[in-house]
Amino acid sequence: MSDPQTTPPKRFGDGWMDPTRNNVILIYILYLVSCVIFIAGVIGLISAYMNRDKAEGWLKTHYTWAIRTFWIALLFSAISFVLTFVIIGVFGFLATAVWVIVRVIIGLQKVNRSEPIERPESWLV
Repeated sequence: MSDPQTTPPKRFGDGWMDPTRNNVILIYILYLVSCVIFIAGVIGLISAYMNRDKAEGWLKTHYTWAIRTFWIALLFSAISFVLTFVIIGVFGFLATAVWVIVRVIIGLQKVNRSEPIERPESWLV
């Protein structure tokens, strides 16, 4: 008699926390949500740190890009907060949000084409 090996059915969401393309997409989505709910960005940052060293070469560039996006946005937000007392900080917050959204869109486009980020350490878009 043969022993049938049954594998559990794959459920939606399986593998989202593994160092794969899906995890990078999840991180980018969390960064977009973080424009409204800050903790979502922190969750994305933790996931990026956890998976960066385990990922393939081209995915490592996306993890580095995502990590730097978080920290640079946090720096820009802190500067904008200080400058809010002289009104100009409001524009800094808006510019930071636009900067984050543009970097996320660039990242999503590249990850969907399985392309690395050319200069993941860049401060620009």
